[in-house]
Amino acid sequence: MMTTQVQMLERADGAIAYESAGSGPLVLCVPGMGDLRASYRHLVPGLVAAGYRVVTTDLRGHGDSTTTFSGYGDEGTADDIAALLDHLGSPAVVVGNSMGASAAIITAAKRPELVTGLVLLGPFGRNPEMSRIMASVMRAATAAPWVATVWKAYLPSLYKGAKPADHAEYTASLIAALRRPGYAAAFSRTTRLNHDAVERVLPAVQTPSLVLMGELDPDFPDPRAEAEWLAGALGGTATMVPDAGHYPQSQRADLVVPAVVEFLTTAAHRG
Repeated sequence: MMTTQVQMLERADGAIAYESAGSGPLVLCVPGMGDLRASYRHLVPGLVAAGYRVVTTDLRGHGDSTTTFSGYGDEGTADDIAALLDHLGSPAVVVGNSMGASAAIITAAKRPELVTGLVLLGPFGRNPEMSRIMASVMRAATAAPWVATVWKAYLPSLYKGAKPADHAEYTASLIAALRRPGYAAAFSRTTRLNHDAVERVLPAVQTPSLVLMGELDPDFPDPRAEAEWLAGALGGTATMVPDAGHYPQSQRADLVVPAVVEFLTTAAHRG
């Protein structure tokens, strides 16, 4: 795993952690809810070797970012992406997983000059179908006092298919990070997600886009149909990743790295 110095971007009510590796055209990687920037640990080396500067960031209230933010969710994360790209002084291809993909879409719609391409991994382009009863159960299960325990129990179901070799070690570090003072409460607030804002801005997105969806992603009743719907809405392409659930960037980096590099070469940084 590549390691670099963690840097902090100060925002009005908190600070966002990020780190950078490599040189060349910029790629910004944004993890999903309840995850860490190290979710991209198997993707970064391949992109750096292909000639890109890769910046990975933690969501507000996650990882090394602070828990002092007044709000959490897609739109706040989109604002953080825009602020980070402004700070870095360069437009970028934004790689987003899950909620990070949702935020990346919003950024591309609102600040198109900052986003030269979108790589969307297990993305939410709209709210998933969920009964009111299930929504109430999920809200209760993700209350701050026990959210770390619930997330630890639930996380294995999101990794259907192949597991990275360091899966146990990474999961342990993720849960340990979540159990630090203040982080469970921030995560709990993040789980109160609503993706309506994402679906509203889809028609405004003009940037090239690639949707990469795990064939076994349990967050969607029909992962292929969801991937094709979102790719169609964005005028992009959809690629299914076999033997992968919600985290194809770590589960099948052997397939995701070449797919992303090809996209960067042919779509986002052509000419």
